[in-house]
Amino acid sequence: MRKAGHHYGLHRVLEPAGVLPQPAWKLDATPEIWENELLIDVERLNIDSASFQQLKTEAEGDPERIKRRIVEIVKERGKMHNPVTGSGGMLIGTVVEVGSAFPDQTLAPGAKIASLVSLTLTPLWLEEVRELSLETGQLEVAGKAVLFASAPYAVLPPDMPEPVALAALDVCGAPAQTARLVQPTDTVVIMGAGGKSGLLSLYQAWKKAGQQGCVIALEANPEACRRIESMGLAHHVACLDATDPLQVLETVSTLTRGRLADVTINCVNVPRSELPAILATQEGGVVVFFSMAVQFTTAALGAEGVGKDVQMMIGNGYVPGHAALALESLRECPALYDWFCQRFSSQIR
Repeated sequence: MRKAGHHYGLHRVLEPAGVLPQPAWKLDATPEIWENELLIDVERLNIDSASFQQLKTEAEGDPERIKRRIVEIVKERGKMHNPVTGSGGMLIGTVVEVGSAFPDQTLAPGAKIASLVSLTLTPLWLEEVRELSLETGQLEVAGKAVLFASAPYAVLPPDMPEPVALAALDVCGAPAQTARLVQPTDTVVIMGAGGKSGLLSLYQAWKKAGQQGCVIALEANPEACRRIESMGLAHHVACLDATDPLQVLETVSTLTRGRLADVTINCVNVPRSELPAILATQEGGVVVFFSMAVQFTTAALGAEGVGKDVQMMIGNGYVPGHAALALESLRECPALYDWFCQRFSSQIR
């Protein structure tokens, strides 16, 4: 074991020098820890939605090509950092070694944990990619990963399947930010409401504003729209293309009688949803962009171009208590838990 490295992982950056691990092009993923690091046997990766969609499109839906591309990226960069979308995902695995100066000395080898930091800043050494699910973006792998002293993580709960917990924890910042922002009388629009971040955010919006406010779910997939309606988590469900600014504006304006949204949560996993989210939001309202497909220069310049004064927020993946809130959401809402189980706990193939 080497001496203590930098708290934020600067000692692992190979290029360019002087930057933190997330924006770095390449990390040292050697699976030997420094005194203030944690070494993990990696068992499963959850590629974030925007990144997996890009990889699947590039590979024309071929699982073997996707696996090869992921292996190439990790080998080249020492981390899973999609060079097109700039995003990564997260992992679960078993603790192998706890550095003597790692902040949590109560964590013991053998504990099963999920990382709560992006794969874009996590040193990753892949030995094998075994299985891949085209439906979920999860992969069974063999390899090692390193967590820095600054990196949050969660011990996996014993009361739900690991792939289900991983899927919820991958997006746990979204429902936590929603719960923090939404007030009881708010009108809330959830864009991309049919995916895992959208559904968890929808549940929290319904909890906070459902009785006195108005919750609107926007989703492109007709089957997902029917599922949202059956869950009873929205006052209105609109099946539409969330990248069409005029359709989104007209729909939200009609449903709110011209008032528009106090809070818009954007969970859309494809590009060009920035202006629709801005137009759906009233003057002085808040737009939260959780999707890694969002171009923030487009959002900033687009708001300027349409003369819209809204508060735009980058959906921070870290919120204190976010992991517990996401898992508790599944426990509280049987319909939500059932959907996660149906989608994520089936055998990866």
